Amino acid sequence: MLTTAVPAPVPPARPGRIAQGRAATAGALLAELHADVEQHLGDTLARRRLARAVLGVFFTGVQLDNGVGGLAATPIQDIPAAVCCPSSALAMPTPGRLAGRPVAEVLQDLQHTQPLRRALAIATLNALAETLWRQGGAPAGARVVEGDGFDALAIAPGEQVVVVGAFGPYLRALRQRGQPYHVVERDPATLRLQELPHFVPAGRVAEVLPQADVLLTTATTLTNGTLEGLLALLRPGARAAVVGPTATLRLAPFARRGATVVGGTRVLDARAMLDLLAEGASGYHLFGRSVQRVCLCS
Repeated sequence: MLTTAVPAPVPPARPGRIAQGRAATAGALLAELHADVEQHLGDTLARRRLARAVLGVFFTGVQLDNGVGGLAATPIQDIPAAVCCPSSALAMPTPGRLAGRPVAEVLQDLQHTQPLRRALAIATLNALAETLWRQGGAPAGARVVEGDGFDALAIAPGEQVVVVGAFGPYLRALRQRGQPYHVVERDPATLRLQELPHFVPAGRVAEVLPQADVLLTTATTLTNGTLEGLLALLRPGARAAVVGPTATLRLAPFARRGATVVGGTRVLDARAMLDLLAEGASGYHLFGRSVQRVCLCS
């Protein structure tokens, strides 16, 4: 899936303020995830540095100086004027000066208005979450389920599902089950002909999401600043899964906003992952090899 859905309209703002508004929306959850990881790492966070970073076509990955890796989706469609010019250079997180950079500095870009800088910071945050996992196991209070967030939701027949993003395998599974569903996507060209009757334009998400029993959303909504708005639209009792490599494997901050499943990834071999990303790897080249899918459930 190349397209990142923008499911919730940004509140009215003056021209030039849209990116800042989305960054502010993303900021609360990212700040809480940051604080959670920082609290559990303690003084060791100040000593951590980036060893290597790769901004791949599909995913952005890092390896820390402790050998641990982290991953996030590369927000290609949210990068304006992606050509060789000064405006594009401003979107890039200091090429040539990333290796050896203090992790604490990289994490400051969790609040940056440029999505590519924010993606690199999230990948770094995810590497720190993996560091915590290796030190003390899974986050307290979370039930760990290996595999994909779709399966962890255990969707019952007849439940109304809203999918944010063109998750081809999910849409195919829902169609084969005869499950009622809507798919919210900003580019209908990413959908197959048989999926178009279920298509809902991104600007109409507030009409369908409050009626949903289940929400499945790509974790790239964390990067583009729309995730918290989505979760706020859910009715009481609805279940939600935030899935994809961008999802930081720390359940509590997501659960406080209504998410019941966080389906992210654990990096098993950071060096192999980064070598693949440098050659343009997609998820098919990573999952089950250098990267493992895992879910945290409340």
